[in-house]
Amino acid sequence: MAEPTSDSPESPFLPIFETFRKEIDEHHERRERVIKASRDITASSKKIIFTLHRLRTIGQSLPDHIAKANKPYTTDIATKLTLIAPDLQGQNADRYSRQISSGLQEYIEAASFQYYLETGTLLTYATAASNVRDLCTGEAKVKLGYEDYILGLYDFTGEVMKFGITAMATSGTIPISGPGRTLLTDLRALRAGLEGVRFGGSPVAREVDKKAEVMRVSVEKVEKALYGLTVRAGERPKGWMPSDGDGGRGEGVEV
Repeated sequence: MAEPTSDSPESPFLPIFETFRKEIDEHHERRERVIKASRDITASSKKIIFTLHRLRTIGQSLPDHIAKANKPYTTDIATKLTLIAPDLQGQNADRYSRQISSGLQEYIEAASFQYYLETGTLLTYATAASNVRDLCTGEAKVKLGYEDYILGLYDFTGEVMKFGITAMATSGTIPISGPGRTLLTDLRALRAGLEGVRFGGSPVAREVDKKAEVMRVSVEKVEKALYGLTVRAGERPKGWMPSDGDGGRGEGVEV
């Protein structure tokens, strides 16, 4: 059989495979870019949450030192979303939804927590989606999926639980979130609402089941903490005053 020479005609299929190779390389580069951005968004969102846990009240604007501390993290999230927004347009929005999901969930957790501490109300999907779009400073925008919003709310309940227990431990009372409402009544209402959401055969159904169980545990922890405060207050004699070593945690609270 004759050896192929340099004069042999080029395979007509070679340009086709070259195109495939280019598309696959672009896909992997785009995918890695989205994954890295998602991790960075997650990290910055966690730092925002950590800073917000310095607060002890609900329904007030963020103090200047808290807003200033979180500004670099918010800027970083905006930078990362703007960077990958072109990669999440058209069919790529669904193609890379899993890669960006964890970052968006963490951002919703942080944004919902901050919104609740400032207003005593829940961050709606419309407002959250608008926030995500506004963070993208370029022409391309990142769209917030309903699933990422819901999953972020499940995680948000855990932060509210931590905030509530810390507040009760330091002040002896449960935080008031609005007229006739407390942090616990809000958590119970949110739990009831989220338990009514049905995902059916959605790919996130299993993840929802896990987060729902964590949410129920979080609400129960707040209930037990408030129960402990109420019982301890009821067992003390009338006119009892905390000693210096009690830290002022002996006041009763109303459910």
